[in-house]
Parts: sequence; structure tokens; C-alpha cells
Amino acid sequence: MKEVITIDGPSGAGKSTLARLCAKRLGYKYLDTGALYRAVAWKVKQDNVDPDDEEALRKALADLRLTLNGDGISVNGADVTSLIRTAELGELSSRVSAKPAVRAFLFSIQREAGLKGKVVVEGRDTGTTIFPDAENKFFLDAGVEERAKRRYEELKLRDPGISVEKTIKDLQKRDLRDSTRESSPLKKTDDMIYIDTSKLSIEEVVEKIIGSLKK
Repeated sequence: MKEVITIDGPSGAGKSTLARLCAKRLGYKYLDTGALYRAVAWKVKQDNVDPDDEEALRKALADLRLTLNGDGISVNGADVTSLIRTAELGELSSRVSAKPAVRAFLFSIQREAGLKGKVVVEGRDTGTTIFPDAENKFFLDAGVEERAKRRYEELKLRDPGISVEKTIKDLQKRDLRDSTRESSPLKKTDDMIYIDTSKLSIEEVVEKIIGSLKK
């Protein structure tokens, strides 16, 4: 799958920004899988569903329609693009993403988008579970403090109660959950190109990714 580029990594590593820029540079589409999980989390919160009750989650998913519109996403026809980027929904999406029922529900949506080709997909299991046969797979990383600073800058206007210290603790909790969950854990495989973004500019990382693509 030469026309599918996967970018995995922990929260705050810069995946979304870099995947979007790489897609634009290449003339590819961009698929933010994290937005799908956040949209599910938004629906779970709206309907007061227990995120740890897998049977309740299955029932909620049965009536759920997710629609991707470029960089936007809708839940059952309602645009939730601007509503899902909060620390609370980030934490909740991490919890629901650990549930096999949720991952199974979103698998076909992600897979279908990628099979059309010419797409940059970013998430936590895009190169291991969704597109294990992709020829261009990357794993972006950065130190937890650097990732926390980035996430804090992203969230502070939407969530005035956030702090760098709290963000660090939230990321550490999320890293542990993402890497130890039973279903499709976050992990780097030998066929992924590892890039530490801690001391690199956005443009430098884009150049590394573009320059590493198999022709």
C-alpha cells in the first residue's frame, strides 16, 4: 500500500499537525483517527453512557453515525468539530478507545478511507492494526514534558483550568493506558521509521517524513 502513509505515536507528539501538512504537501487526503474516538467520547458523554460498560457502549454505537467532512466531523448530523478538542474528551476518548467494541466499530470506517489511496492516516494503531501492510509507516515521539507543553498551548484557551503540571499527569496516565490496553496497544514496530520531534521544527519533521517515503 504505497499510497497510504501511517503516522503513529503518543499524545502531543505532533501527529495531527504533521500529518495534515504532509498530506497537503503530497496532495493526499488526511485522516485524523483521534477525531473519530473523540466523537464517540462526545456521544458517550452526551448520553451518560458508562465508558467502562462495554454492553452499554455497544448499544450506543448501534445508533451512531459518524461523518468526516475534510477536517470536520459530525455525529448523527450534528457538527462536533469544535466541541471535541477538550482535555476532558481527550481523557474520555482514551478510555473508550481501550474497549474492543469501540475499536471494532471504527475499524471499518478507517480502513475504508485508506483503501481509496493517497491518504495520510495518524493515530495510535494505524500502522499496526488498521494498515499493517502500508509501506510508509512512521512513529513520532517526544519527551513527556515537551508533549505536555504543546498540549497545554493547544488547550489553554478552551480550558482555562488546565496547567502544564496537570497536562503532564494526564499524558502519563494516557501513555500507560494506550500502551498497555489489550486491544491494539500503541507500539513501535521494526518497520516504522522513528522520529523524535522534541528538538525539531515542524518543517524539519515534514522534510524527514517526505524524504523517507519509499518511491
